[in-house]
Amino acid sequence: MNDKTDFPWEPLKRCIRRLDNDRPARSLEAMPGGASTRSFVRVHFESGASAVAMYFPEAMKSDELTKPVSAVDQWPFLQVHALLTACNVAVPKILAEDCEQGLLLVEDLGQDTLANYLDRTPARRSDLYQMAVRDLARAQIAFESKPGDTIVNRRAFDYDLLHWEVDHFRQWALEAQGIQLSKVEAGVFDAAASQIAREAESWPRAFVHRDYQSRNLMVRQEPDKSLKLYWIDFQDALLGPRVYDLVALLNDSYQTFTTEFIDHRLWDYLEYRGRPSSEFAQLRFEFDWMTVQRKLKDAGRFVFIDRAKGNSSFLRFVLPTISKVSIALANLRSDPVMAAFANCLEGWFEKLKSAPAQTP
Repeated sequence: MNDKTDFPWEPLKRCIRRLDNDRPARSLEAMPGGASTRSFVRVHFESGASAVAMYFPEAMKSDELTKPVSAVDQWPFLQVHALLTACNVAVPKILAEDCEQGLLLVEDLGQDTLANYLDRTPARRSDLYQMAVRDLARAQIAFESKPGDTIVNRRAFDYDLLHWEVDHFRQWALEAQGIQLSKVEAGVFDAAASQIAREAESWPRAFVHRDYQSRNLMVRQEPDKSLKLYWIDFQDALLGPRVYDLVALLNDSYQTFTTEFIDHRLWDYLEYRGRPSSEFAQLRFEFDWMTVQRKLKDAGRFVFIDRAKGNSSFLRFVLPTISKVSIALANLRSDPVMAAFANCLEGWFEKLKSAPAQTP
């Protein structure tokens, strides 16, 4: 069956029988997980249908949010799922649940993440990324008309969280790999982290998926043969800078895009949001600024996942991710704090090239 010894197998079997006329599953197939504590199993029913079982060992706790939100009586995943459904965002249907056991059965969307699909059909990249930007813009607009008392409204990228994510880079991508900052470097890092967080916190807030990238968008062909993107892994959604998800998507650590491609998608975003073209320079500035913050956090997170969770599969993305930070910083060098930080990052990057963690 599989080696997921902590998976709630008996509760899952009961859910299966309720869904498939009291018949057992034809087979249960362990699925690879990502960087979270969640586990996944593909269920093949006797009827020929299939579903995905999701096990949340800590359903009320975020893997990354560092501040608790007010007490809730429903899982964040379920609350955000309901909100996205109300915003006409395509998400997998929930088929059954046993929340006491940390278990959900959801619609099986197949194996075509956006990343997987583009590996086979790279010619569709522009179309699908334009679609992803459109869907994000429409979700942000729809969310603005929803009542204010939602789990998303109760948590946000504030100064502390933004700063914590930058510190994650120092703690894991640098110090955990034996790179100790000098007194001068520490001062440069602290000044940059504070300025990055302060600037990003000052921007108006919008709905943020928080990990809107090619492994969290599923491509599915609809009955009319058109392609549609479905959102997954959205349970940590919160309020934050409008560009945060654009950075996750267009500076995805698992993809590489030209500056021209990114700029076209940013123009698309302004069009879908109904914003004037005169905003492009500001949007590009926000995008570069947020790239520094988000990609520093990602590089640190990849090492954290290896050291704390024993999953080394993300280590090969550390250096490419830091390269994306360097590219963004090149556009921000008119700011003396960012210029000093860019100079330090160049030195750290050279040291990281020989760090042990870079060997998968």
